[in-house]
Amino acid sequence: MANFLIIEARFYDHLNDMLIEGARAALKAAGHKVKVITVPGALEIPGAIALAEQSGQYEGFVAIGVVIRGETYHFEIVAGESARGIMALTMDGFAIGNGILTVENEQQALVRADPKQKNKGGEAAEAAMALLALKEKFA
Repeated sequence: MANFLIIEARFYDHLNDMLIEGARAALKAAGHKVKVITVPGALEIPGAIALAEQSGQYEGFVAIGVVIRGETYHFEIVAGESARGIMALTMDGFAIGNGILTVENEQQALVRADPKQKNKGGEAAEAAMALLALKEKFA
């Protein structure tokens, strides 16, 4: 059993709730403890993960959020930089599942967030658990 932290950038409440439901269900089914914290936006997720990891309280992390393309270049910055930050932490040995949806519209997000459809929250939790298992194997 491990302690997992779900870090959510809450903007679309109904979509985040579905992503968290899927992630929490996957982690609990595997017998892990789960806590959820909220940060202002997707760009803050990597920093929150780094701070939480320094605390020594968590072995794995699941990033949750939804970024929907708008009319400006901001979408590319948020989508790319949040993914880059998470990947950098993963390369440093953190067990992180990236469940930040980057989509064109809300309908795409609904399908991906819904645990009964694509269940990307659950998939992100599965990825975090797989990385943690590898980390423990190679320790």
